[in-house]
Amino acid sequence: MSDPAPSTPVIVGVGFCQVKSDDPRECPEAYRLMLEAIGDAARDAGAADLPRHFESIAVQKGSWKYPNPGRLLADALGCPDARTILADLGVLQLTPFFNLCREIAEGRQSLGVVTGGEARYRELRSLLTGQAVSDTEQPADTPPPDEFFATPDPFSSELEQQRGIWAPGEFYAIADSAYRHHHGLDVDSHRDHIATLYSAFSHIAADNPHAWQRQPLSAAAIRLIDRKNAMVAFPYSKRVMSQWNVNQAVAVIVCSVARARELGLDESHWIYPLAAVQSRNVVALARKRTLHTHPGTVLTGQRALALAGVSADDITVADLYSCFPSAILCAADDLGLRGKCPLSVTGSMALAGGPFNHGALDSLARMVEVLRPGGSAGGAARPLGLVTNISGMFGKQACALLAPAPGDGGFRFADITDEVAAQDPPLPIDAGYTGTATVIAYSVMYNKGTISHAIAFCDTPDGARTVVRTDDGQLAERMTREEFVGRAVQVNADGSFAVAAAA
Repeated sequence: MSDPAPSTPVIVGVGFCQVKSDDPRECPEAYRLMLEAIGDAARDAGAADLPRHFESIAVQKGSWKYPNPGRLLADALGCPDARTILADLGVLQLTPFFNLCREIAEGRQSLGVVTGGEARYRELRSLLTGQAVSDTEQPADTPPPDEFFATPDPFSSELEQQRGIWAPGEFYAIADSAYRHHHGLDVDSHRDHIATLYSAFSHIAADNPHAWQRQPLSAAAIRLIDRKNAMVAFPYSKRVMSQWNVNQAVAVIVCSVARARELGLDESHWIYPLAAVQSRNVVALARKRTLHTHPGTVLTGQRALALAGVSADDITVADLYSCFPSAILCAADDLGLRGKCPLSVTGSMALAGGPFNHGALDSLARMVEVLRPGGSAGGAARPLGLVTNISGMFGKQACALLAPAPGDGGFRFADITDEVAAQDPPLPIDAGYTGTATVIAYSVMYNKGTISHAIAFCDTPDGARTVVRTDDGQLAERMTREEFVGRAVQVNADGSFAVAAAA
């Protein structure tokens, strides 16, 4: 192995902060959590004073309202000249990390940090206890971030919104029905499959020191529907859905090899980003031609492997973006990883924690720990980790490959948005369709544990897609016991549907 080029980006430190107190007054606000995580990352890198050398601070937008959180952090860390960056909701969570690696590889900077933090549990406890908490307010004249990455892309189509589907978990539950049907699973065996997967994840979370929930759970406990594990969007109960009421922060410090050596950082801890690929092509879920497989995931995975000069068989451990079960199950198939390697190093966003907008950064940081000597994958002959990211409703995709040793070609990056768009053209939507249509995916929605309604995506005879709804509780309940994907339904003028009469 040749010595890496001086401008090769390398992850020199990762840091975490978690405060789990039922007293909201004992829980720091989000920016303070990020500050602690950055300090932890600096200590992990072996240089507590490293932050004063930062040239950039990139922050993932959260549910908080700081206009320029990077400036709060820069002032607190003693690097007032650091460039501040803010990535809005809907921007792929790995993109700020990719951008930092590219800046370093191309010689435009040598040291920076990417961070994210969330204090929703603090807010929840404040609401429940009546104990007021407040966040730091930046002055009205605070300058905006030096760079702001925004996205104009909608999360859903107008017809999906008109039918009353809004929550991310509902969209992913709909996609899971397509996965179930494609694999020939019945309704019960599909629920067993998900419960078994998340039971395994609970054991991974139990070994993850940064996980929010570290109690191993049996498949039976995950499958059991009760007051603490209510059904939310069939087949998803609360225990398999992303848990965003957390107090967590993460930080990843990236440096050029030359600068890291100049600072005397411990090379035995370094993890190299080998390849990074993203697609920003967005197609509303209702307009996707297939819901069990996604061209963006397939193509970003293939390109990342090609850029790194490896194959799927070389991956020793992965962390697939885990907001909801279908995100994991579909990606495992699309990336050719089913049965080949562990699919999580965190324990999933349902158990390790699913902060509002930095879950993929958590995965990246934990992967660094796992790949290091002494980590659970560090003992492999050639450790290789894969981290994925989805934004929106299977809208955008990203893949990153990491290893303890540099790649022959250094860091490689590609944006393949146009290639994915060419292979993933959207279907036309027919909002006014009436007549017989075929269900291609669906979910039954619940309100406080009671069936509310069902939503179905349907193909019309002329090749268009429509979205329909039923508030008939008996029909919706039947859809939780019988497979309705592939069945014919009668679509009415008001957008409701009923079982089509037998021919």
